[in-house]
Amino acid sequence: MSDTRDLTLRVNGTVHHVNVEPRHSLADTLRESCGLTGTHLGCEHGVCGACTVLIDGRATRSCLVFAVQVEGSEIETVEGLAEPDGTLHPLQQAFWEHHGLQCGFCTPGFLMLALGALRENPDLDDEELRDLIASNLCRCTGYQNILTAVRAAADIMRAKARPAPNP
Repeated sequence: MSDTRDLTLRVNGTVHHVNVEPRHSLADTLRESCGLTGTHLGCEHGVCGACTVLIDGRATRSCLVFAVQVEGSEIETVEGLAEPDGTLHPLQQAFWEHHGLQCGFCTPGFLMLALGALRENPDLDDEELRDLIASNLCRCTGYQNILTAVRAAADIMRAKARPAPNP
């Protein structure tokens, strides 16, 4: 008989009640129990970054975390980026406009990695951005368009964060 745990996970602001084995990864739980398949599984060893999600605001490889470890945490996945009306998040828009994706397999991980970093510091310089995106693998884009897209999104996010000038 399998040993399972009932968990309550808060993902993208929605509560999910799931029943999982203690050894079940967060990535598998998001995909199989929550129906959120935007978190991709590439290497399942924490190397590629395709499974990157935000846990309490920090970019984390979800293939390396057991679902039972994150109960009570706020989990954000790529499905939570766009507005309910379909308006893309500035990062998604920038990836589209600057051709920061090709096959799209690695894109959710890059989006979540960049989101976590830009929330912490929207003023990353080029060296910091290169170091950031070097932690995820992409076989299609050559990284330059990803770098350009993250830089463009940072500009938009900085502008939105500034208070409006008084007339």
